[in-house]
Amino acid sequence: MTLIGMLHHREDPKNVKKSYAYAAVAKAEGIDFFYFTPRKVNIKEQKILGKAYENGEWIEKEFPFPDAIYNASYPVGDKAEQIFDYLSDMIPFTSHSIGDKLSVYNRINQAKEFEQYLIPFYKITDVQIVFHMIKLYGKVIIKPLSGHQGGGIVFIEEYGENHYKINETGVRSIINKKQLVDFISLKIKEKGYLVQQFISCQIKSGHVFDFRLHLQKNGEGKWVITSIFPRIGRFGSITANMGSGGYSTYLDSFLKIEFDDSWYDMKRYLEQFALSFSNHFDSLYDSVSLDELGIDVGIDENQKLWLFEVNWRPGPPVIYKLELDVARNTILYAKYLSDTRKHKLDNTTDKF
Repeated sequence: MTLIGMLHHREDPKNVKKSYAYAAVAKAEGIDFFYFTPRKVNIKEQKILGKAYENGEWIEKEFPFPDAIYNASYPVGDKAEQIFDYLSDMIPFTSHSIGDKLSVYNRINQAKEFEQYLIPFYKITDVQIVFHMIKLYGKVIIKPLSGHQGGGIVFIEEYGENHYKINETGVRSIINKKQLVDFISLKIKEKGYLVQQFISCQIKSGHVFDFRLHLQKNGEGKWVITSIFPRIGRFGSITANMGSGGYSTYLDSFLKIEFDDSWYDMKRYLEQFALSFSNHFDSLYDSVSLDELGIDVGIDENQKLWLFEVNWRPGPPVIYKLELDVARNTILYAKYLSDTRKHKLDNTTDKF
């Protein structure tokens, strides 16, 4: 029987809400499952002191190294990172980082196939790059290379002679050129930023919106759509991110309201883009195979699709109650990785 381990930095699985869903799905699929942390790995004896969910509680037990690992969080600390590296050299991990925003954009841009969906962008190395983009497009946004949940995004718009409108997390102001130079210089010192043309994607009410395309690999190692859902930003917001006060709703009803008779065509368009892009994007990573993506896209007033961001380890909104769907795909994909590895090892052994 396949043994799958869930690797997380938190000691107690009860403090990781999704751990129960993964244990339940594994049980239903006939797969042995346990939860563990780097601190409980005994490299010398090739054993792990983990926790299995039995009879309503998490029971600590000793396990052999698993056949595959769902690495559910980042390693915290140097020692944990060493354990992660050691295990990942021996055992298939489900999840692999895709890199920061700039590296993701550059991969897509260089591959050409989906470059028409990219919003024009530059890494901010000096303030003149921002002013160049403002001159070209009138409205731009700057955002941190490693930000998440819409954090750190700033909207900048040209406003008359040497003045600019700023919207930072809902706080609006008008500043002059010198103030903008100082503002951007400070941002560059804080962390890496990029600047993009501002693309307006609004629903009929004037709220900004986007779509989250959530995809995973299944038990056959193939990309499947877990969910597609619209996200609507609070009024006046520049992003529709859930972490910035946005909310989600059901796809079909949203499309019927916003796209009228063409709603079904738009749905099919989003589905086809989601699958074709995921397969393409996965192929851009030579050394690893990706398992899960959260692709954020917008549709402008001309119904052109724009790619906003690509995320790994995306979380579904509460409204959908998709914990079990997500867990099932992850558990079955982990089994697929295990089976694939065993098959390769068997073939190698047979040659000798």
